[in-house]
Amino acid sequence: MARTRTKPAAEAGPDLKAFFEYLHDISVDKGLNKDEVMEVVKGSLVTAYQKRFGPEVQLEVVLDREKPEVSVTVIRRVADPVADPALEVSLTEARQIKPDAAIGDVVELKEYPMEFSRVGAANVRQVLLQRLKELEKEIIYNEFIKKEGEIINGYFLRWRDRDIMYVDLGRAEGILPRREQIPGERFRTGDRVKALVKSIELKRERSREPGPFITLSRAAPEFVRKLFELEIPEIYDGIVEILGIVRQAGYRTKLLVRSHRADVDPVGACVGIKGVRIQSIVRELGNERIDIISYSDQPAELIANALSPARVSEVRAEPRNREALVIVPDDQYSLAIGINGHNVRLASQLTDYKLLIKTITQFGEEMTSPEARAELERIFAAPEVEPELDYTPVSELPGISARIAGLLESAGIKSVEELIELEPDALEKLPNVGKNTARLISKILAESVEFEEE
Repeated sequence: MARTRTKPAAEAGPDLKAFFEYLHDISVDKGLNKDEVMEVVKGSLVTAYQKRFGPEVQLEVVLDREKPEVSVTVIRRVADPVADPALEVSLTEARQIKPDAAIGDVVELKEYPMEFSRVGAANVRQVLLQRLKELEKEIIYNEFIKKEGEIINGYFLRWRDRDIMYVDLGRAEGILPRREQIPGERFRTGDRVKALVKSIELKRERSREPGPFITLSRAAPEFVRKLFELEIPEIYDGIVEILGIVRQAGYRTKLLVRSHRADVDPVGACVGIKGVRIQSIVRELGNERIDIISYSDQPAELIANALSPARVSEVRAEPRNREALVIVPDDQYSLAIGINGHNVRLASQLTDYKLLIKTITQFGEEMTSPEARAELERIFAAPEVEPELDYTPVSELPGISARIAGLLESAGIKSVEELIELEPDALEKLPNVGKNTARLISKILAESVEFEEE
């Protein structure tokens, strides 16, 4: 039978009630779960004893607030000779604890490590504090990872190197790098900061700062999208959809919208009566210009809308090359181009067309120049006539369904002639074809195609 050597209660170390109260205060101050804090303490003691006896040592840690008690029991088997000091104890040492110990007995050594005299006070405290910090970081990370891509409110804290702004988010600090800031914005200590949670990292290589790292953004297009979802009920409910958004932070944003209900005007829903809805968003963005663009499936109309607020006289779009010639009144040219080219650049990004802006006067003058006229005719020439095919498309094979024709074309078989050359085994191995479909194709070929022997 195993025996345990214990110290008298008077030797159990400092005031344990104060120790447990200290753990309670830590859990409250850091917002940690009390049971998780207790597990951290246990883990710290286990680590300290493993350093003393080895990683294979068998331990039992007791943290009892009611008694109160903090104890560690080391379990070792009596052996002679001792092969593994972490798991075994010599007969001589065992009989100091248990006088009648014999080979094979289990001996339990119970200690009260609150004195930390035998395991090293500095070691235990260091492990404990480190584990608590890691636990706190993990809890904060798990809390904010759920908010990634959402808008969050905080308060300005400080600048670092006049470049990176730190924001108080309550339990954590957010980082707003220069590239994620709206140019020209200035904040003072305590100012409210609304931003998008762009990314969360638990730790970073080559960084001495403690994590987690919460990167915020006020310059991202998604920040504007989320503001519209918060302020415009029709967007939040899905009645009005934002199809695209491009932005030059601090200058101009363009949103492409469409309505899923005939009785709802997408632009009017976003702007509101006398612009009351959009004004709160404009103020949040520091009076950044916002253009709401109504979607159209006609490229010319879409491009004309995207160049708002400029008025457009004519658009000649070439879908093949994704290029468009835009003719504007002479007094609208500067408005169409925008400050530093922002307006035309954003319109080009929104529509995915390369835009060539010409005034009516410029267009008239260039059309009198043979070189300029030839270049414009090259870009915006009528579509070339498709050459006659010298093969039979798979889709024209009698009896073939559109689904099977699509499968064959996606596998690279575009003509009946190519299909005939395939062996049955090769036909079955085509992606998404299989045996049954291959048999059906072979049957259709046999019924529809006349084969000639060479």
